Amino acid sequence: MPRRPSPSLLRALSDLLGVKGFSTDADAMAPWLTDWRGKYHGRAAAMLSPASTEEVAAVVRLCAEADAALVPQGGNSGMVGGATPDASGDQLLLSLRRMNRVRHIDVAAGIAIAEAGVILQSFHDAVLTHGLRFPLTLGGKGSATIGGLVSTNAGGTQVLRHGTMRALVAGIEAVLPDGSIFDGLAPLKKDNRGYDLRHLFCGAEGTLGVVTAAALHLVRAATARRTAWIGVESPEMALALLRRLDAAIGRTLEGFELIPHACLDAVLRHIPGTRAPLADAHPWYVLAELAGDDDTALGDALEGQLAAALDAGLVRDVALAKNDRESDDFWRLRDSISEAERADGPALQHDISVPVDLMPAFIADNPVRLGAAFPGARALSFGHLGDGNVHHHVQPPHGIDGAAWIAAHGADVSRLVYTHVVELGGSISAEHGIGQMKRDILAELDSPARLAALRGVKHGLDPAGIFNPGKLIG
Repeated sequence: MPRRPSPSLLRALSDLLGVKGFSTDADAMAPWLTDWRGKYHGRAAAMLSPASTEEVAAVVRLCAEADAALVPQGGNSGMVGGATPDASGDQLLLSLRRMNRVRHIDVAAGIAIAEAGVILQSFHDAVLTHGLRFPLTLGGKGSATIGGLVSTNAGGTQVLRHGTMRALVAGIEAVLPDGSIFDGLAPLKKDNRGYDLRHLFCGAEGTLGVVTAAALHLVRAATARRTAWIGVESPEMALALLRRLDAAIGRTLEGFELIPHACLDAVLRHIPGTRAPLADAHPWYVLAELAGDDDTALGDALEGQLAAALDAGLVRDVALAKNDRESDDFWRLRDSISEAERADGPALQHDISVPVDLMPAFIADNPVRLGAAFPGARALSFGHLGDGNVHHHVQPPHGIDGAAWIAAHGADVSRLVYTHVVELGGSISAEHGIGQMKRDILAELDSPARLAALRGVKHGLDPAGIFNPGKLIG
């Protein structure tokens, strides 16, 4: 079991890292001891900020010898408390933010090597200067870092075409719990040396070691995009539209977001400068985007398919963005949902996935289950229908103390949602990870075989349990 860092260990770490890399100052550490949502608050014996892989390895060796626990942290933009230390003050916060170099960009191969502390937006900008694009984006791109995105296997709005972070990782450099360095950065397309250690770190949430750099796949920068805001009757109609577009123009279809009218209404009420793209209200909306090189071809393809969908009764109305500004306005409506919802009051947030074909049934059936068990509870589902991931938020009944209702019923509400998801063969965490928020419900609902395998891998690589204790699987 990890032990409290001794004065001698803290002195050794201070000597190793110097003034820029070691701090016990409460004010300096404070912003990094609370998660992004403000749900979890911890303490740390010190914050360690190494500037190189070699310094990370030296830190880990010292901590391994002393059985001192480390909590790796990137941009601290996670959603499940996975990078927040516990309240004991016995853990050491290991910040990767000083490791912020893009080491290499191979334009011909479409590969870049970025250190763990590189901010996603900065990485986008760096590769764009070479006419390339890293095809993963999300709302927190201004603070999320490459190491954190790898460690949580981040998703975002372009998974439909390009996959999650795991699909974009060509290689990994990581420091293991004994302080050794695993150099798997070579972007090998074929490598049959047993378990894929590179991808083992994707989604491990810092429990198996610390990612220090990644080799990442790039694609050619898109020079054109076409975006549509589409009114539909139901999630079933949205799914039928997705299948139609995917079959006809799937190669260029990058985004397909499902939005209920209640979410749009909240955005229009709370977010200044927003307006509805369509003149009439509809029960549901789809935000679809194509990206490629030929603006005319994209426009013709999207307009032609949507015209046919209108004739077939799959959609009610369509607004086509005429330029990038209007496309950005459409996406702002989607990206502002969480902010607008917070302004509406507290809600229980569930990041779930089920097989795509079963998503409409889940969206229809789960509110019925919730209403039967918790009268007046309201459910909103929105997000990435194209990859089977929606954010399913449950709001308290109208006219009551929402915070008190969540305190009294929140755990049981979430259990009902997650049990339904598991019944459909889905996942209780689609893209945000497990962290500490979902650790107990994972242990309760997931299959014994999966849990045993996860624990076996954890114990095999980190038998002393010094890396990110209390997260993912305890």
